[in-house]
Amino acid sequence: MNNHSPKPELIDMAKYGDHPDLPQRLEALLMDDVHTVFIKADCPPRVKRGSIGQLKLVEVEDADDGKWDTLRMESLQEELVGLIDEHRHRSDCFLEIDRKGCQVLQLGDLRISCAWPPFADAREITIVRPVAKLSLDEYELDQRLIDRLADHHRGVFICGRPGSGKTTLAQAIAEYLDTDVGAMVKTMEAPRDLQLADRITQYAPLEGDLEKTAEIIFLVRPDFVIFDEVRRARDFEIFADVRLAGVGLLGVTHANSALEAIQRLIGKVELGLVSQVLDTIIHVEAGQIEQVMELRMTVKPPTGMQEELARPVIEVVEFPSGKITHEMFAFGSEIAVVPVEGRQATALSPMKTLARDQLIHIIQQWVGVECKVQFKGESSATIYAPQNMISTLIGKGGENVRQLQEELGGLHLNIESFDEMPDSLANDSNPHWRDTSDKRSKGSRAWEQNPRGQNPRKPKGKKNRR
Repeated sequence: MNNHSPKPELIDMAKYGDHPDLPQRLEALLMDDVHTVFIKADCPPRVKRGSIGQLKLVEVEDADDGKWDTLRMESLQEELVGLIDEHRHRSDCFLEIDRKGCQVLQLGDLRISCAWPPFADAREITIVRPVAKLSLDEYELDQRLIDRLADHHRGVFICGRPGSGKTTLAQAIAEYLDTDVGAMVKTMEAPRDLQLADRITQYAPLEGDLEKTAEIIFLVRPDFVIFDEVRRARDFEIFADVRLAGVGLLGVTHANSALEAIQRLIGKVELGLVSQVLDTIIHVEAGQIEQVMELRMTVKPPTGMQEELARPVIEVVEFPSGKITHEMFAFGSEIAVVPVEGRQATALSPMKTLARDQLIHIIQQWVGVECKVQFKGESSATIYAPQNMISTLIGKGGENVRQLQEELGGLHLNIESFDEMPDSLANDSNPHWRDTSDKRSKGSRAWEQNPRGQNPRKPKGKKNRR
């Protein structure tokens, strides 16, 4: 009796630069330096070609016979879907998305998106392949950054514009972690787009939901997870959940700067948890790392505030120099992101700007009127308001003013009427007030009695005088 099980069928795994042969008229468009092919019915085909950060969109002259009509496009799509069935033994050939008006196919290293009416105005086929595949050594990174990336107690963002090389860097880091560090690496992608080593498992949204994917990832206990295309608010929340579970996490997101990537996370995660969720941000431009920032949590008074007003502050720090560029902290009901230096001498300090904007916002919530704010020094300011609203702003025994001062970090406030306001301030347009019809009535008794003028927090000040 033969106890040996039959040998399993050999499976060809995904390899960079490898895909099943496409119809000849499509292969002809995939020249060596072509990254993306755009074909639309009744239009000449176009390609995006060049290197990372230097891609140029050009029209292909007289490609084939030039007849890319609807029937031909439909036939091409059927051939491409047929290739999926023909190469179903390969792990890198599958139908990623199949919906009314759209199909997304993976054929080796090619991601092919097909669209047709009613989703699109005409039949369209887009073929995308990686611009390059690089190893981490080719980036010539600082060893301190490499050591940081290898620490599974990290939450990392790679950010940049579309086509900047974010995914290429993520691939290089993933394979470094797999081969050099010896870590167990998994990915979360929608759709699966990374070109990785065979043994790195790539997960798509389970039943269309990345949250369900995350639940499975917890069970397989990876050391690192690569989360490609963190875009929607829910994606940032899932990113935070996975990171707080103790898994090393690298996310790829679209942002024009490292600071913008940080700000996209604010509001989705409690301030006290931000630095636990995300501590390293890598900004990529034209295939090169332009900037690396780290986040540090500390307790101190924000720059420009009095010593007794210490609070949790997240410092945004340049890596590896250690220079602090911004501070993040709770300011009133908002999360403030304030530059530490670099403002013009004539401009308001970041803290003054925050205080002014917060004052205007709060007062409009309380009494519904326009006001002006003028700073008299580093720790004092004057609010100019309609005469008939001054008692409401002050409150009984000055209670409302004290509340405002506490919310604004101990700033000393005076309240005066518009009659006392300097001409220079009166001529300064207020960006917080745009409604001219409201302007005409803001000082009238009708305005005072309007429900919009009531304080939502019900301050205990005097009622409006008649």
